[in-house]
Amino acid sequence: MADFVHLHVHSEFSLLDGLSKIPKLVLQAKVLGMKHLALTDHGGLYGAVKFYEECKKEGVNPIIGCEMYMAGSSLAAKESPEEKETYHLTVLAYDVEGYRNLMKLVSIAHLEGFYYRPRIDKETLAKYSKGLIVLSGCNSSEVSRALVAGDIEKAKKIVSIYNQILGKKNFYLEVQRHLFDQLKTAHDKGSDIYADLERMANEEKKIINGVKNLSKVSGNLLVATNDIHYVFEEDAQAQDVIVCVQTGKVLTDTKRLRMIDSPTYYLKSSKEMEELFSDLPEAATNTVKLSQEVKIDLTLRKVAFPNFDVPKGKSADELLREKCLEGINKKKIKITTDISERLKYELSVIVEKKYATYFLVVADFVNWARENGIVSTTRGSASGSLVSFALGITTVDPLFFKLPFERFLNLYRPTLPDIDVDFADNRRDDVIEFVRNKYGREKVAQIGTFGTMMARAAVRDVARVLNWPYSKADRIAKMIPFGAQGFHMSLETAKDVNKELGLLYKQEPEVKDLLDLAQKVEGNARHVSVHAAGVVISPTTLTDFTPLQLENTKQRIITQYDMYDIEKAGLVKMDFLGIRNLAILGEAVEIVKKSRKIKIDLTRLALDDKKAFDLMAKGETMGLFQLSGSGMTRYLKELRPTTIFDIMAMISLFRPGPMNSIPEFIERKRDAKKIKYFDPRMEDYLKESYGVIVYQDDVLLTAINIAGYSWEEADNFRKAMGKKIPTEMSKQKEKFVGGCVKNGMASTKAEQLFKLIEPFAAYGFNKAHAASYAMIAYQTAYMKANFPVEFMAAVMSAESDDADKISAAVAECAKMKIKVLPPDVNDSKVGFAIEKADGAEGIRFGLSAIKNVGKAAIEAIITERKSKGSFNSLDDFVK
Repeated sequence: MADFVHLHVHSEFSLLDGLSKIPKLVLQAKVLGMKHLALTDHGGLYGAVKFYEECKKEGVNPIIGCEMYMAGSSLAAKESPEEKETYHLTVLAYDVEGYRNLMKLVSIAHLEGFYYRPRIDKETLAKYSKGLIVLSGCNSSEVSRALVAGDIEKAKKIVSIYNQILGKKNFYLEVQRHLFDQLKTAHDKGSDIYADLERMANEEKKIINGVKNLSKVSGNLLVATNDIHYVFEEDAQAQDVIVCVQTGKVLTDTKRLRMIDSPTYYLKSSKEMEELFSDLPEAATNTVKLSQEVKIDLTLRKVAFPNFDVPKGKSADELLREKCLEGINKKKIKITTDISERLKYELSVIVEKKYATYFLVVADFVNWARENGIVSTTRGSASGSLVSFALGITTVDPLFFKLPFERFLNLYRPTLPDIDVDFADNRRDDVIEFVRNKYGREKVAQIGTFGTMMARAAVRDVARVLNWPYSKADRIAKMIPFGAQGFHMSLETAKDVNKELGLLYKQEPEVKDLLDLAQKVEGNARHVSVHAAGVVISPTTLTDFTPLQLENTKQRIITQYDMYDIEKAGLVKMDFLGIRNLAILGEAVEIVKKSRKIKIDLTRLALDDKKAFDLMAKGETMGLFQLSGSGMTRYLKELRPTTIFDIMAMISLFRPGPMNSIPEFIERKRDAKKIKYFDPRMEDYLKESYGVIVYQDDVLLTAINIAGYSWEEADNFRKAMGKKIPTEMSKQKEKFVGGCVKNGMASTKAEQLFKLIEPFAAYGFNKAHAASYAMIAYQTAYMKANFPVEFMAAVMSAESDDADKISAAVAECAKMKIKVLPPDVNDSKVGFAIEKADGAEGIRFGLSAIKNVGKAAIEAIITERKSKGSFNSLDDFVK
């Protein structure tokens, strides 16, 4: 059994400072026989959930902590340069209350105390000290700095203060030993490195002796730590590389932050630590005593829905049913037997899964958006739900489009349903602000995410640190091919796939060194940013579930846990996405309302508008959602679409993989005699696509109707086929063919059917997603065909920040015989506006599209114009 526990450990989530990936770190602790392990990343808890789960998986007891920054005085002090100086403090949670307090402390440090670094002060620590054990910290701690300065009395006072805050048993004196004295002998006495190591050796001696004496005087126990930044000793250079990436230095620079001169910051064994502290054996054994105090059992994956106001005397389930019926009546839909049975079935699944609140919350903010003129739609499988349609969340009738609910939600699905909502991109933030105001700002945040060092970026970063010329590094980086879905493949795979790269690796030592180092940093977290869509709404303050911080550029509050860990922590991820074309539609509808006094409800358009389909058939697709571009336009002209199902199919097929089916689809559309079905049982769901397999849903329904699968089995079949693992595909083929044979199909034909559907299991579009996007495409075609001037004005207003797109739109207007009037200081509005030109409606160029004219200048022009009238001359304008 190991007689030592590492209590000061950094992972890759000590961004561009720690190298260790959590699985590798925990596994090595297990290999070394360690029963406990701490994680104490700098200023954040980004990896806490991953670390907790990995430890539980490997049978290691997790100790969740953070190396925090203590302010010199108070959080409020941010004016003087002295306040930039902070002191390190190792803070560990020993129970669940401590874990929650740690999340609060980290959040306060980022949201209130940030001044160059996320800081806490002693007052804040005292407020949230329950459940915490604190170590005095590394050589950069408050105690250590006082000892180095020779101020023993100050060091005693600091220890006394922490004892008052935490209690003596919960404040330990931390001691580290990194052998600077021994390592300096490897360098010339006159060198910068020798001087640095000698300084650090002298400081370390002062700290160790001082801490020993403090322990005797104060009675606080000693604990030995190793300030781990990488897993293995041989990883020291790779860790040095990422520090250089962070600081913008090169490896040969001797006057920089260097940890490699003491390559001791690795996960040492118990024996190594005991030998290192043979003169202080209690410092090692106390780590075990401390760890035995830690008992953290986190409740993960227990869903905590936001609190939604439900009228007294009603349950959320009852309110959901009531709102569904109201929605159907409002849409003036006759409740047939099919609708009634479908609604009853969907509600039964939602109620059994306890998801009613989720649907009510999403419906609430989507309907608020619509009532406030914000166009929205959904992507993904949510449009397959009648409940979602009745509530107004989706705009697609699932019965009309024959969309299966089970693709969205079924009793066997282990995860929450995922309703991804698209809003007009210029109004998305308004919807998020509504949610903040409704549920409380302390309960709403956007989700954080991590930028990582992918293969090409890792090569370029490491090459810069090695002082390679950029052109040389870029040539190597570009040898890494693109992998699945456009991502760069891993360096390991790239060396096999690209023979030239593999040869360079074997023959050129310089390239080998570069790629070996790049592989060690590849995939590491590099920076924190905000997730493109994810928002969480908590039933209580967010810091009960996740630590928070500010996003760098826009000062938005974001979670430190990523989308995966947020859901494990219990919060529900809600996706608020932005689409430019929805902004165009919203603006076009508004212009029509103002100029023609016509109110258009895009969700109630007839789906057979001849002008809209003629527009597509003629290839006039500029500005149409998902339908513009030369390739798609050519196919649309050949197809001559006449139904919404034609648009759905084209959006789905115009992708790598399914694209090969487009000619056959067009041929069958134009000649009904060529329509055929592989099996008569497939006609019901392939009728609208003329017998051509288009969607993933077609694969699922084939597996169910012909191979006898359940929905759960069919979904597993789809996922397995998508992964393209040969052994798994072989198993699936055997099961599928066997099921078809059992249901009356010859084995040879069953094998042909498997071959037919196989590509679509991996590459096919979700049918509900296709229906939602086809509706937007149709709406843009409808508006352009019926209100061309208004639509083009909206297009140009939305694209005013892109000169190339404005030029393309002006050219399109010329084709459409719409006159675009030049910008005018007296007549131009912020955006592009309708204006009479030669007796017809034209479009006046908007001020927002003029280069180098900012928002403030535009506002000043319009304000001046409103108060004093038109400008009379250039002098008048300048004044």
